[in-house]
Amino acid sequence: MFSTPLTITIFGFGAFGKLAAALLAPHAHVSVFDKSCDARQAASELGFSIIRDVSDVHADVVVLAVPAQSLEQCLLDIAPHLREGQLVIDVCSIKEEPARLMRSHLPAHVEILASHPMFGPQSAMKGTADSQIVLCPIRGTRWRRLAAFLRQRLGFGIIVTTPEEHDRQTARSQGLTHLLAHAFATLGEHPRICTRSSELMSEAIALVAHDAPEVSDAIVLGNRHLAPLRESLISALSSFGETEVNKHSPAQTDGQPYEA
Repeated sequence: MFSTPLTITIFGFGAFGKLAAALLAPHAHVSVFDKSCDARQAASELGFSIIRDVSDVHADVVVLAVPAQSLEQCLLDIAPHLREGQLVIDVCSIKEEPARLMRSHLPAHVEILASHPMFGPQSAMKGTADSQIVLCPIRGTRWRRLAAFLRQRLGFGIIVTTPEEHDRQTARSQGLTHLLAHAFATLGEHPRICTRSSELMSEAIALVAHDAPEVSDAIVLGNRHLAPLRESLISALSSFGETEVNKHSPAQTDGQPYEA
């Protein structure tokens, strides 16, 4: 059973760690661990308890808000100090590899939940109402109480699935968006003459355009399901351009171009 009030330690007080702490603080006792002096200072100024040694992490729930590239080392650091029954959660944007790492490195006496909040600091600026969180249970049953907490206290929609199915679906819903954001960035500024659909597309791309490089790298390079989609997209764009240009080319007679 979780304690009352729920206690949560967040590892990593970067952009998402700050957002998670702010969302959870009104409903739980939140503490923060970060190796950075500046991050600890920022957390302290916002009123959060600071954990200075991993051996002092006794919270019910341990949230690993670290980049996917740093997750394995974080797991190795905390594994010897976790107590029986704690629930460890990652919030990486990909799920198969984090799930594998947590299974491999965390002791059998802790419970494991892979998760992906389907929002970030940019999109959360407009609020998190009706936002979704994907939960991929790996070990234990306490995740069910946490899911109820997230749904009832914070109003999040909960999707429960496997790490593989998460990565398969987000390769299209998130991975392609990041690829398009990078591609559109090479085309220059958005034109002033545009349709509403073009504006909406630009708004969607802008939400991910300023993500930290490590986040984009994890989404684009760490999801094994994205590469085939990328090739399918390139093929579709190429074939559409060729067929449509040929289909709508102005008619020509006697070798002379058509004149309006």
